[in-house]
Order: sequence, then C-alpha cells, then structure tokens
Amino acid sequence: MRLTGGEPLVRKGIVQLVKMISDIPGIKDFGMTTNGILLEKFALDLFDAGLHRLNISLDTTDPVKFRELTRGGDISFVLRGIEAAKKAGFNPIKLNCVIVNSSSDANALEVAGYANKNDLEVRYIHYMSLSEGRFSIVEGGSGGDCPKCSRLRLTADGKLKPCLFSNLEYNIREIGIEGAFNQAVRCKPKSGSVNSNNLFHNIGG
Repeated sequence: MRLTGGEPLVRKGIVQLVKMISDIPGIKDFGMTTNGILLEKFALDLFDAGLHRLNISLDTTDPVKFRELTRGGDISFVLRGIEAAKKAGFNPIKLNCVIVNSSSDANALEVAGYANKNDLEVRYIHYMSLSEGRFSIVEGGSGGDCPKCSRLRLTADGKLKPCLFSNLEYNIREIGIEGAFNQAVRCKPKSGSVNSNNLFHNIGG
C-alpha cells in the first residue's frame, strides 16, 4: 500500500487516514511518497500511526535549482523533513530523483552524494510522459517494469486504474469496491501505452 499525490501531506486528517489503513489486517508494507515540505511537522506522528516507509522527491540539492524546479520552493524544509523522518525511525528512506538524461547528470550526482552522506537510498526516475507513453524502469526501484507489475492505483476521486499508462479506470462509487477490483485485475494490460485522461499532478507519480 502506498499513499502518493499530488502531495498527501496537505490532506486534512492525513495522520488519521494512515492509522486507519495501517490497522487493516494484512497490510504488511505501507509507504508514502511526499515532496517533504511538510514532513518535519508530520514525521513522528506518521511513524507512530503505522507508516512503514517514505519516498521523498528530491531532484537537486542546490537551493537555487530547487527553487527554479519547484517554482519557489525552499529546500531547507525538505532537508529538515528528512532529518525528522530519520529521527522518527523511518528506514529505509528513499529519495526519488527525476532525471532527463541519465543518473550521471549533475543534479543526480548531487543527490547521490547527499544520500551517501545521510544513509539514504536513491531511485532514479527517467522523465515520463503520460500522453506520449514515455516510461521506463526505475533505476534502484521496481516501477516501470510491466511484466512484473501487479499494482493498482486508486485516485482521489474514486477511480481504480490497473495501469498508470492507460485510460482504463473503474469507478468504485458506481460499481462498488469489489466489482472495481475484479474488473481492474481482469483487464490489467500486459504493458503500458498512453494515458490521455490524466496528468501527473492529478493522478500521482
């Protein structure tokens, strides 16, 4: 189980939601992907509520570049959030670094150096496009490997998607949770193609 975004930490009652999910029998691996801006405030409460793992988006460690990439963001909030997560007991903590060319890009090397100094793991995610069907296997992770993928994605508006790079989706409000899961599993494509119905900011990464 993974909570992603948009940004999950802006959701009202996020700690209570984490607690509700972690209390479900059978949940053995429970993670969250966050931009880290609000993590300093929530890290300890999330850990105590039952969250197991964190992936934190970090494409550069340069404050100026970070401000440009995030349209005004302050990297100090993210770095303090990472420290708070370490103190809370999260392990492992993984950094999601989006790369345009390769993991030897300057920004990627900066992130790798920071990770090595702070006992963190790095996952390099090649730049993707839903509408163009541009995706690849994540370096240091398992995402993007279609033959091995068993993931389903539930969007914030109640659509269950069997593949991020597909227009297929099943509305749990209309056909029920069991019906949506049955159809999503049965119709999961062998490989991703294109998704012309969604954007990353409203479906998550």
